Amino acid sequence: MAEQTAPPEGTGAIGAISAGPPGPTAPGDRRNGPPGTAQGKPDAAVVRDALAVGIAVGLSGFAFGVTAAGSGLSLLQICALSLFVFTGASQFALVGALAAGGNPYTAAAGAFFLGVRNAFYGLRLSQLLALPRALRPFAAHWVIDETTAVTVAQPDRRSARLGFTVTGLTLYVLWNLTTLVGAMGAEALGDTEAWGLDAASPAVFLALLAPMLRSTTERVTAGLAVLLALTLLPVLPAGVPVLLSALAAPVVLFVMGRRKRGPAVEGGTAKQEETTEKGGRDA
Repeated sequence: MAEQTAPPEGTGAIGAISAGPPGPTAPGDRRNGPPGTAQGKPDAAVVRDALAVGIAVGLSGFAFGVTAAGSGLSLLQICALSLFVFTGASQFALVGALAAGGNPYTAAAGAFFLGVRNAFYGLRLSQLLALPRALRPFAAHWVIDETTAVTVAQPDRRSARLGFTVTGLTLYVLWNLTTLVGAMGAEALGDTEAWGLDAASPAVFLALLAPMLRSTTERVTAGLAVLLALTLLPVLPAGVPVLLSALAAPVVLFVMGRRKRGPAVEGGTAKQEETTEKGGRDA
């Protein structure tokens, strides 16, 4: 799905949730961690925020329906993608690669690797939500960018569960309904490329992702990934640049790691030389 507000610092609201005991809080319990942490958020405010995200992003399912129909997929295939895949960025990547004439396997691989991020979201949300085991398989289907962003922004477990549920339900229903409408109305729109609807989901994704790029490492990684994708786009088959842009992360982490180790090694060497010199003088 296209991807919201920046999550709180680890020492703030999220830390307060994870610091508490596992399992749901008691009904009405607004305590969320050590003294001094943020207090519970009113349910009405959580629902309002969740609906705002769910409705805003859910309506972009229309763009996916139109784009997918323009790429040659049938109505059944388009609706099945939204019902069972339900991760907008991956869906757009798949139909975009197919529309560009890419190999179906390459297109599917690109969509798959884009969707892998949801598994990492699930690791974090499993701690915040602490849902019963029977509900986890169903909740996993709603672990996407928008539900994660709304959930981690909440100050306590009760609010996190409410935000996750309202965002997931609103987005799932609207995304599938607008996908159907877009797929059925694609013929009436004519040339779908002229409308530029395929850019709707990436635009929403960037708008939600940008506030989350808070550190230098994150910004550099995102910038390098964009540069790789744009550079490789004209020379490689559709879908492949998306896969290779993921190499930005290990490259940046390696370079940043070397830069951090450099001063530490120099400082340790200088301290050792100072100690040796002092020892020589004492002798």
